[in-house]
Amino acid sequence: MLDLLLRDVRALTLCDDRPRAHTVGVLGGRIVGVDDEVDGLSATTVVDGGGAMLAPGFTDAHNHMVWYGLSLAEMDLSACRSLDELYDAVAERAARLPSDAWVVGSQYDDFVLGAHPSREALDRAGGGRPVWLKHRSAHMCSVSSAILAQAGVLDGTATVPEGGVVERDASGEPTGLLAEQAQQLVDALVKPYPVEELAQAVARAAKVYAAEGLTHVTEAGVAGGWIGHSPAEAAAYQLARQRGDLTVRVELMPAAETLHPLVEDVVGLDLGVRTGFGDDFLRVGPMKIFTDGALSSKTAAVTQPFEGDGGLGVLGDDPDVLRKRILDAHRSGWRVAAHAIGDRAIDLTLEAFEQAQREFPRPGVRHRIEHAAMVRPDQLPRLAALDVVPVPQARFLYEIGDTMYKSLGESRVPWLYRHRSFLDAGLRVPGSSDRPCVGTGAPLAGMRNMVERTTSGGVVLAKDERVDATEALRAFTTHAAYAACQEHRRGRIEAGMDADLVLLDDDPTSVPTSAIDGIGVLATFVAGEAVHGGESLTYASRAD
Repeated sequence: MLDLLLRDVRALTLCDDRPRAHTVGVLGGRIVGVDDEVDGLSATTVVDGGGAMLAPGFTDAHNHMVWYGLSLAEMDLSACRSLDELYDAVAERAARLPSDAWVVGSQYDDFVLGAHPSREALDRAGGGRPVWLKHRSAHMCSVSSAILAQAGVLDGTATVPEGGVVERDASGEPTGLLAEQAQQLVDALVKPYPVEELAQAVARAAKVYAAEGLTHVTEAGVAGGWIGHSPAEAAAYQLARQRGDLTVRVELMPAAETLHPLVEDVVGLDLGVRTGFGDDFLRVGPMKIFTDGALSSKTAAVTQPFEGDGGLGVLGDDPDVLRKRILDAHRSGWRVAAHAIGDRAIDLTLEAFEQAQREFPRPGVRHRIEHAAMVRPDQLPRLAALDVVPVPQARFLYEIGDTMYKSLGESRVPWLYRHRSFLDAGLRVPGSSDRPCVGTGAPLAGMRNMVERTTSGGVVLAKDERVDATEALRAFTTHAAYAACQEHRRGRIEAGMDADLVLLDDDPTSVPTSAIDGIGVLATFVAGEAVHGGESLTYASRAD
C-alpha cells in the first residue's frame, strides 16, 4: 500500500520521456511511479488535486536562512522612501527600547533614499543608543557613533579586516558606513548568537519557505566571516530539526574561515568532515569563500573602472591567500563555492580552479561561482571547460538593476547576470535568491525575472539572456539539484525521486509572464508529507 496518492493533478514532471502526468504515488518518502505505474494501487492517504498543477519542489541554491529568520524579527526599512522616513522609523523603535538596547534594522536602500544614513542623524534618532542598519545588499551597513566607539573606530584602535572599507568624509571622520569585511567590526560586538535564538530564526524562515513552495535550500555560508552568526551555527539547524521545525531540506556551506589545517596543505573541519557529510535533511555542502564585494556598493573587483568614481572594487583578501584557500580546499575533497561578482574576481577564481584541476584532478567536482554577475564573453568557455556551476540571481535585475546599469555603463550590461549564454555554453543554471539580500526570495518571483529581465524602472537588461518559463522552472528544480550533485534524488517527478512536491493554482509555463509571481502555492510536500497547506487539501481518504 502506498503512503500517498496524488490524483487529478496536472503534473509538470520535467522528464523528457513523460513531461506530463495526472497521478503520483509515494512510498517511504519517495515517488514510486506516475499514472499507469501506480494504477490499481491503494494508499493510506489519497489527495484529490482538483486539476491543480503539480511540480517538483522548488530549490533555492543560494540563500541565508538564519540571517533571513533573524531579519523577520528586525525593523524592516524596505518601505522607507527618504532618509527622514528612515530616521523616524529608528526613533519610533528606539522609544520603545531600554536606553542601552540596540536598534537593529535591515533592507534600507541608499539608491531610493538618496544617500546612506549618517551616524550623526542615527545618534539623534536613536537617542544615543547603538543603531545598526543593514543595507539591502548585505555588503554594507550604517551604524551610530555608539557602535563605532565600541568597535574602536573612533579612537583608532580598530583593525579593519583585509577587504573591508570604513568610509570617511573629507576631514577623515568616519561617516558610519562600513562595507564588506569591515562589518566584522560590528559582528564582533554581537556574536556569537545563542544557538536557541538561531534555531528560532531557522523555524521562522522555514515556515515562510514552505509557504513559497521551497523544499530545499542551500545556506550560503555558516559559522565564520561576516555571514556566520555562531561557530556552532550548524547546531542550531540540528536543534530545529530535532524539534520538527526544519520543514525543508538544507545544505550548509561552511565559511572558508572555519576550515583549518588538518595536516600540511590539507584543510577541513574537525573529525574530517567535508562536502557530502549529513543525511537527507541536513548535510554539509561546499566551502564558501568571498573573493570580492558587490556591484551596488562598487566593491566588486572589476577589470575596468566603475562609472563615476572610477574605482576597481576590492578583493576579499590578498590574491595569493584566496588562491591557496581554494587550492587547499579542492585537494582536501571539498567542493568550492566562490563568491565572485566582478570579472576580475571571476578571473582569479577560474585561475584557481584551473590550477587545482591541473595539480589535483577531480573530474566531476562541480565547483561553483556564486553570483557570477559580470562574466565577459572570453570567460564563458573557461567556465564550461571546468564544468563550473554559475549561480546568478535574476531577481537582482528587478530590484537593483537600475543601480547596476548606472555603475557599469551600457557596454558591460550584456555581461550582467547571464542565463541564456551559460546554457548555450553547456552549463546548468540553478535558481537562487541570496535572500535576505536585496529583495523577495520567492521562487516564482525569481522565475518571472529570468523570463523578463526587467528592472523596477522598466528597463530590459541584456534581452538576449532571457529564457522561457519552462527553463526558469528547471532552474529552480532540476538545475538546482544538479548544482548540489543531487540530480539523482530530486528535481523531477518520476520513480525513485524524493517526494518533494509543490501544488500550484496555475501553470507557470503557460500563464502570461507578468502573472508567474502571482501564482498561489496550495500545498508543499517534503518526503511525501504536507509541510504547508495540508489542512486545505481535499482528501478522498486520509490516515489519522
